[in-house]
Amino acid sequence: MKIAILGGGFTGLSVSYYLAKKGHTITLFEKENILGGLAVGFKEKNWNWYLERSYHHLFANDYDILNFAKETEFRKIIFRSPQTASLYSTHCHPEFTRLAAKRVSGSDFSGIPNQVRDDPERNGVNYCIFPLDTPQDFLRFPLLSWPDKFRSAAVLAFLKFSPFLTAFEKQTAQEFLKKYMGREAWNTLWQQLFRKKFGKYAGNILASFIWARIKKRTKQLGYVEGGFQTFIDYLEKEIAKMGVLIKKRCNVSLMEKRGEKFTVYYENSKKQFDSVVSTLPTAVLEKNTTNMLPTDYLARFKKLKYLHAVNLVLETKEPLLKKTYWLNVCTPKLPLMALVQHTNFMDKKNYGGNNILYIGWYVDGNDKLLKMSAEEIAKYIQPHLLQINSKVDSLKSKVYLFKDSFAQPIFDRDFVKNKPDFITPVKNFYIVNLDMTYPYDRGTNYAVKLGKQVSEMI
Repeated sequence: MKIAILGGGFTGLSVSYYLAKKGHTITLFEKENILGGLAVGFKEKNWNWYLERSYHHLFANDYDILNFAKETEFRKIIFRSPQTASLYSTHCHPEFTRLAAKRVSGSDFSGIPNQVRDDPERNGVNYCIFPLDTPQDFLRFPLLSWPDKFRSAAVLAFLKFSPFLTAFEKQTAQEFLKKYMGREAWNTLWQQLFRKKFGKYAGNILASFIWARIKKRTKQLGYVEGGFQTFIDYLEKEIAKMGVLIKKRCNVSLMEKRGEKFTVYYENSKKQFDSVVSTLPTAVLEKNTTNMLPTDYLARFKKLKYLHAVNLVLETKEPLLKKTYWLNVCTPKLPLMALVQHTNFMDKKNYGGNNILYIGWYVDGNDKLLKMSAEEIAKYIQPHLLQINSKVDSLKSKVYLFKDSFAQPIFDRDFVKNKPDFITPVKNFYIVNLDMTYPYDRGTNYAVKLGKQVSEMI
């Protein structure tokens, strides 16, 4: 069959690979001038490696993409155990004292003189970072009582080893965590994480989401030697050898079906196919198929809600964080969601000897960050970063800004009822996109898994 694949991210690449392997004639359409989708990378002249526009890593149990790499004979994946941690403010936790902070071995303290500031009234807000990688870290964590620690640990163990339960879709994560971990654990461990990730939708996120996050997490994390773009470029060459026609800088504007054939309109051309596989975001797909898919079917997708991703990358001489790779910001005092010191995971020698820091947000369509330039966002965050480490000034750093639409689906009850599935009302037209990773969060592993699954249906 002649098959069109819409979208050249990891999903489109894996679909193309598996369908070409079955002997089909494949055309892959990608609107950008480079393949990769959400995992696309960029490289400065003095860098040896690519860097993703948004932070990426693999978990040790991401078997789908690891097996895909093995099958395609790509052998450049590195595994390490970087530190993850959470940042707290003493104003939010009165019981937190300098003595408590000093008891936490390995804490990645603020870079401000004297490490932990003694006088919040004189010096401003007092921040400290606690590693939370291991059970031992959790037991040393000073902001929960021992009963709350044991209760929380029991719930985390249950989530880690439990299979998916339909009960997780009958309550929100907030309801579940408050009920079983307790209100104090919710306030301390989870409330800010949900608010910063999901904004006004935080209270609507289903418990299935937190089950999937805990279930999936591993201490070891993986990364592609040379950056994920290295793997993407390798796959592009491999599928081209298999006869896949790759059309980059090619925006599909319309699709229609007459009889058994699909017509795909792109640029000033059109081409007929026996089947179409769309890996486009659901909201984009909806606009391109209004004359092909039934109105009542498309109406389902209008009920889905999304947040947009904003990622600022700072290239600095000094690292913001001494040890920590991934830092959750668990205080409303800082308007930041996550700080990811990439060069505490991969060596800074790969990036011209400089340190790489991601600062990420998920925002709704009206958020001011979507209208701001890289320099404006750097100015906005400067005073907050200086409170964490006075040696890192975002205004004196090299900055890169990337924004992605429809990056984070809102996993609420409407999502479960209306999310897309592989099969559509139109025969031989298939949907496979990152909305379908539910209940897991988006990621390259699930992009590959979904790509293989849909290829088995054709």
